[in-house]
Amino acid sequence: MKCEKCPNAATWHVTEIHTEDNVEELHLCEVCAHKYLADPQPDGKPTPSKAIPAVEEDAPATHRECDSCGLKFVDFRNTGRLGCPHDYEVFGDELSQLLESVHGETRHVGKVPRRRPEARKAAEEMGGLRRQLAQAVKGENYEEAARLRDQIRRFEEG
Repeated sequence: MKCEKCPNAATWHVTEIHTEDNVEELHLCEVCAHKYLADPQPDGKPTPSKAIPAVEEDAPATHRECDSCGLKFVDFRNTGRLGCPHDYEVFGDELSQLLESVHGETRHVGKVPRRRPEARKAAEEMGGLRRQLAQAVKGENYEEAARLRDQIRRFEEG
């Protein structure tokens, strides 16, 4: 979104409630927002400095930008998109804090499917039966091999 006063990107969004039916929304860049807050309003009253939350001017992430893509952290906060893979390193601390506040963790643990333990156990059992079958055939124990073969077939069908 563009600033309403200049061609820069709007990073400040001001909602002024004059009366219950008269609500004004302004979308301003940082420079125009500071001017707006410093200048008196048309009715002669200065805008209170608490009208919109102030961005800390000296915050390290505010002015830091990625050397590869030129993205600033403020731009990421406005769009929700990073510009390149290097941004994860450049804004690592800020992203960690953001992820922790959103998800409660900074590391993805993942989930295990409910069927997986049974499927894994079945695969291990099948592997064991096939090894036993191979040993029975190698040892020329054909009766045992036939029994294991039938057991493997029942296992595969059911």
